[in-house]
Order: sequence, then structure tokens, then C-alpha cells
Amino acid sequence: MPKAKYEPIYRSIREDIETGKLGYGDFLPSENDYTEQFGCTRNTVRRALSMLTADGFVLPQHGRGVQVIYRPDENRTVFTIGGIESFAEATSRNQKKVVTKIESFKIIEADEKLSLKTGFDIGSELYYIERIRVVDGKALIFDTNIFLKSETEGLSPAIAADSIYRYLENSLHMTITTSRRRVTAEKARSRDKELLDLDTYDFVLVVTGQVFNSKGVMFEYTQSRHRPDQVCFVESAVRQKV
Repeated sequence: MPKAKYEPIYRSIREDIETGKLGYGDFLPSENDYTEQFGCTRNTVRRALSMLTADGFVLPQHGRGVQVIYRPDENRTVFTIGGIESFAEATSRNQKKVVTKIESFKIIEADEKLSLKTGFDIGSELYYIERIRVVDGKALIFDTNIFLKSETEGLSPAIAADSIYRYLENSLHMTITTSRRRVTAEKARSRDKELLDLDTYDFVLVVTGQVFNSKGVMFEYTQSRHRPDQVCFVESAVRQKV
């Protein structure tokens, strides 16, 4: 399925905001400017601006234009809760230097216990991957990723060390549509202490998620365990009129 026409516009404007080309409080160029720049209709530009508003990057001001309200956090890696974003995309947006270390890569079969935990059917063939994310020289995130093999054929340690989502979208032409996530704080396990640079922290922030593709198939279950002082999760919301 081809990407929507507004997505490249959304990504281009978002990059201008995240890199500081458009700073906090600045107003975006007009819709007419963007239609000329991207060679598209105003409706396409408006869809991109609507996404940027929903993601908390801009705020339309009646009679004035669209204003940037995004402020970067220089000390933490910022992840969005509402959107579906790969780790590579998030760290690129946050301008962090990242190395991914593969701790485990194997093919397993879902038993009853794993099925109850993840949602995959009993007997499903799965890729089981453990990765350590080293951000600016510190091991800050311990990822456990489990992928449904029938939907993600061809995964390898090399792909896992780079970007799995890039492979799924560009090579397998998968459309990733929906995610369900839960964020909790948990006491650090012995493995967390062994693999992560936790400093004096004895707990971690845990993000657990299921991700679905355009066929309605849950193809990924992930648990990410984060050092708490080096990450924050943001979500933007619009108050509905009653």
C-alpha cells in the first residue's frame, strides 16, 4: 500500500521543527507556500498540519497562522505515546548517537504461557530478539521484541541491529497501522542491572506494546525497559467540546 501524499510533507515540516529551523513560537509558512513547495493541494497540506497538531508540534491560531509549540528535551530521549515510531526514528529525531547490541536472536514457538503474555496463538512460529540500546555511550534500554514469523519473514541479526521497521516497510512493504501500549514503573530485575547502566536507580520504566498491520494481524509484541532519568514519553490531546 503506497504511503499517503501528506506523509512526506508531515515529515519534512516535523524535521524543520525538530532541528530548530522552525523554533518554538515561530509561525509556519502559509498553506499556499507549502502547496507550491510540495506541488500538492491545500487539502494535502492541511492533512499534514492536522497530524502535526495532533502530535503536539504545532497549534493553529485563528487569524494568525500555525504556531510551533514543540520544545526539545536535550537531556532525555523523547518518545511519542500516541504515534507509532521506530527506535531509529525516535533517536534520529532526538539527535542521539545510538548503537544497538544484539543479545539474543532465535526462532521459537509460542507455548501457552507465552501466548497468554503476548497474544500470539499457541504454536505460532516467532522471532525472539533481545537488544540493548546504547545511547550516547550508555546502555539505557533493554528491548525484548517478538515478531510473528509468517508476517516478518527474512528478519536477521543484521536487520535487527539496524532498523526492523525500515525493513518491514521498505522491503516487505508492510503497512503498520495500530499499536496498544502500556507504561509502568517496575523494580529493576537482576538482568536489568547486569545489562543497563542504571547508575543508582533500582527501578525501570517499562513500555509493553502490541503492534498491528493493515491486515489486522498482530505482528509484534515488545517490552522495552528504560533507565528512568534518560527518557520521557509525550502525548498530545485535544479537549473535545461538550
